[in-house]
This record gives sequence, structure tokens and C-alpha cells, in this order.
Amino acid sequence: MAVVSVRTNEEETKLFKSYSALHGISISEAYKRALLEKIEDEFDAAEMAEEVEKFNKNPKTHSLDELRKTYGL
Repeated sequence: MAVVSVRTNEEETKLFKSYSALHGISISEAYKRALLEKIEDEFDAAEMAEEVEKFNKNPKTHSLDELRKTYGL
């Protein structure tokens, strides 16, 4: 397992410790969760931009009834 060092000032350290205590997790776990969430958010935003671009190229939509018939629902 790798160890990553993060430098914080006094105010940030207090904030991070308070947040971690409030959620019953270590500061390390809080950092890890925050970074993973940020990565996921950026991935989702990129995926959404790609889907919007596809839709803009072909803005055809389907009604719920059409989807039900197509997929036998």
C-alpha cells in the first residue's frame, strides 16, 4: 500500500479532523473518499458531455410507449 503525504495549514487540519470525527472515519479515509468522488464527478461530466454531443447530432427522441413496444415491456 502506498503512502501519500498532504501538507495542510492549521485551519485546514482542524477542518479535516472535525469532518473526519463527525463521520467516524480517519482523515486518510476522508481524503481518499473525497478524491474518488471528485474523479467520479469528472468522469460523469465527461460522459454527459459526450452524450449531449451525440444527442445534438441526432436529436431524435422516443416516447415511453415506443420504448415499451420496442423492448416488450
